[in-house]
Amino acid sequence: MSGPFPINFLRFGWIDAADVLLVTMLLYQLYKLLRGSVALNVALGLVSFYLLYLVVKATGMELLSKILGQFMSVGVLASIILFQQEIRRFLLNVGKATALERMRGWTWGRPVEAAPLAISPFVEAAKSLSTKLTGALICFSQASDLSSFAESGDRLDAEISKRLLLAIFNKTSPLHDGAVIVANGRLLAARCILPVSENPDVPASLGLRHRAAIGLSEITDAVVLVVSEETGAMSLVHHGEVYRNLTTAELRTRLNEWLLTTPAQANPAVADSAALSA
Repeated sequence: MSGPFPINFLRFGWIDAADVLLVTMLLYQLYKLLRGSVALNVALGLVSFYLLYLVVKATGMELLSKILGQFMSVGVLASIILFQQEIRRFLLNVGKATALERMRGWTWGRPVEAAPLAISPFVEAAKSLSTKLTGALICFSQASDLSSFAESGDRLDAEISKRLLLAIFNKTSPLHDGAVIVANGRLLAARCILPVSENPDVPASLGLRHRAAIGLSEITDAVVLVVSEETGAMSLVHHGEVYRNLTTAELRTRLNEWLLTTPAQANPAVADSAALSA
């Protein structure tokens, strides 16, 4: 077929179908990754700019095509700079799904079991802090390494207990100002500094504590528990999304769903048995 807009893809086979399907899946995953962040607007702007370049080039506008082409030639480098945090999150998610990640828990042919995470101390502590209008910020590490954020605070490496959490977030405690990081079934550090989200779509009603939780969840896969000092509301933040005004039951359910992945841990009765003494 001849003309100014030749169509060269009329022969459509199984390879083409697989190609379109994979590209669709990739674009959907990228949308999920960017959803809720300012990077989504930047990505839409770059896509619009690229579509404009294709139209200008197809219509034969040589001068404008050359000008836009100079911008497109550095598009890959610019994208890496603009989306460095999102690219890091994407690679972390890919790493979680690889066989290497599944083999990480094996040593010399035998599985290495991580310390079980008890959910009850966090739920009960959050409930108590909520009734006293005491703010709290607790970060649960998953695949992402939070050691760099832990280094900004005071290292604890302590066993998890409700009493310890209440003592840390007590308003007279020198450790209450900042976040607690939980990793490998232990309280790794307290008074940690987190990156604050710069997303303009974050509601103005959310304070600095919530913005810090959103900021960490935008660049890692961590789950962050927030107790508001103003209202006492309990919230969870995951992948940049805030789940606000949770009840104690809802808080427990979501923490079990997001943090406990093995069949034994999926049962709250089994997972929290180690926390009865807390």
